[in-house]
Amino acid sequence: MLKIKRLYVFMLKTFLPLFLMTFCICLFIVIMQFLWKYIDELVGKGLSVDLIAELFFYAALSMVPLALPLSILLASLMTFGNLGEHFELTAMKSSGISLIKVMKPLTVLVALVSVAAFFFQNDVLPQSQVKMWTLLFSMRQKSPTLDIPEGAIYSQIPGYNLYVKQKDPNSDKLYGILIYDVSSSSIYPRIVVADSGSLSMNDKKTHLILSLEHGNWYEDLATGTTMTNELGNEMYRREAFKFKEIIIPYNDNFTRMDDETMRQQYIGKDIKELRHTIDSVQARVDSVGDMVAQEMRALPTVGVPTTRFDNDGKRLKPELVKPVSLSKPVNFDSLVASMPEASRRVLYSAAISRLKMEKQTQEFKSYAMEDDNFVKRRHEIELQKKFTLSLACLIFFFIGAPLGAIIRKGGLGTPIVISVLLFIVYYIIDNSGYKLARDGRWQVWQGVWLSSAVLLPLGIFLTKKAVDDSAVFNADAYRNFFRRLLGMHQTRHLTLKEVIIDEVDAAVALDKIAALRQHCLDFLAKYPGRQTYLEYLQQGYDKATLRTLSAEIESVVDYLSNSHNQLLLNKAMDFPIVRQLLTYHPTNYRAVGTALAVVFPLGLPLYLVGTHHQSNLKKELTTAVHVCDEIKGILTAE
Repeated sequence: MLKIKRLYVFMLKTFLPLFLMTFCICLFIVIMQFLWKYIDELVGKGLSVDLIAELFFYAALSMVPLALPLSILLASLMTFGNLGEHFELTAMKSSGISLIKVMKPLTVLVALVSVAAFFFQNDVLPQSQVKMWTLLFSMRQKSPTLDIPEGAIYSQIPGYNLYVKQKDPNSDKLYGILIYDVSSSSIYPRIVVADSGSLSMNDKKTHLILSLEHGNWYEDLATGTTMTNELGNEMYRREAFKFKEIIIPYNDNFTRMDDETMRQQYIGKDIKELRHTIDSVQARVDSVGDMVAQEMRALPTVGVPTTRFDNDGKRLKPELVKPVSLSKPVNFDSLVASMPEASRRVLYSAAISRLKMEKQTQEFKSYAMEDDNFVKRRHEIELQKKFTLSLACLIFFFIGAPLGAIIRKGGLGTPIVISVLLFIVYYIIDNSGYKLARDGRWQVWQGVWLSSAVLLPLGIFLTKKAVDDSAVFNADAYRNFFRRLLGMHQTRHLTLKEVIIDEVDAAVALDKIAALRQHCLDFLAKYPGRQTYLEYLQQGYDKATLRTLSAEIESVVDYLSNSHNQLLLNKAMDFPIVRQLLTYHPTNYRAVGTALAVVFPLGLPLYLVGTHHQSNLKKELTTAVHVCDEIKGILTAE
């Protein structure tokens, strides 16, 4: 027990520093992504450092759900990759400690992190998102800091375009001033030209004060009055001044919005508030739907009212009128056909107009319901996301830990590449599911849980393969699998053994080689030519003989692998690998083969592929005969 407890402490000490480091790195990356996204709305507005720091603090809290799963994936991958790379994981397994026991302390730790993530999503995240978006919208509305350039038109003052030819950097004096005032409703701007001037702000920072010297004011007065129409000319205003002050409304203060506006949105609510809003919106949608349904049922049917009315035109009874029973069905087509052509056109035109009007009415009503359904879906998505983060942490741990044990690569190279690729896949799937759920194309739970449903089987698969020490990323295993699947030739690899217990006896080896050579020749003599169509489908090659040949070849190669002669080992590698392909003998039942032969479109492709594989098999056995002769020469020379 003491050994296990020390193991737990060792695993926690190994994992925690990596987890904290990767979490900080991932959080920094997503904050930088947030900064680049909104940098245009923050730069040039004279915001104080404490406001920027406050925004980044709330943004960091809001980005935790994005950084936490990635950091767990990367930390678990690096932890078990380092253990595998330094053979520490192999030592644990050789001591009788399974991978599940090694993962046990970290599983408990990640489970606690998942529980904490749930409470963070429910209690902390809504408040941080409210603060972040409130600050961001407040910063968007703040006017930019005045920085008038030389020789360029400055248009950041609402309603005014300002051109300055030259600026004095010591006294902030402006020279060659040209102002276009487009704040009025007139189609012509007011133009002010001044030799020099200065720009200042009032004490409350709510207005700009332009102090101009030696200039002119040009303005086109409003036209269309009685006097100007009688005169037949437009009126102009030109004013020359030595000194003039222009006061422009310009609020340079930072005004923080009220948090209550954002708090009413779905991002600012916890589980209880989200469920309350969903129930309220659903009740409103149901009420509107019932009302629309009642109105549609109350519409006249073929011109016959569906409700009763008294003489005063008031509704007599609220219930619907019972349908009138007919002795025989009415043939409306014959009735319409008996009408005059002009009457039919009027009837069709009235029906089309009625349908268009009714369609527009129902579409207008559906818009209001669609808005409510959209609000309901957004709240349901936010409610489901309270739980997805916790499950995502567990899933990424059970992907990263076994994956690190399989690839056995630590450091920041391979783990970062694999983690980023997996997280990109997760992000794409999660974002696609979110959009499908938001737009109402899928059910909300289907879209929100799509990423978890896709990655959970991957985590289970990798954990099982890591526990069983399966070669998931062994390229040779996949290459041989596809070679067997496609019937391609496989190669074997032999290396010189450092310690050999059973030495190769030349006489025994020659006997084995001679027997193998004769068996290959017997098989080739038994099937000298290409089988006919019917012969192939009914008989094929003898599978029992092929299994015996394959086992004999492997036995010979295994015996020769104990040799110290590198030339003999190289020649033994030339022995082919006899595969047990289905195409050598399609069926064990003669009747099934006859049936395949009768069904020509199915039997012919199988015959062509099978006889090609049989031809390759005979080439391999011919190669085995030649290798036997060459090995005999090597053994005889010794």
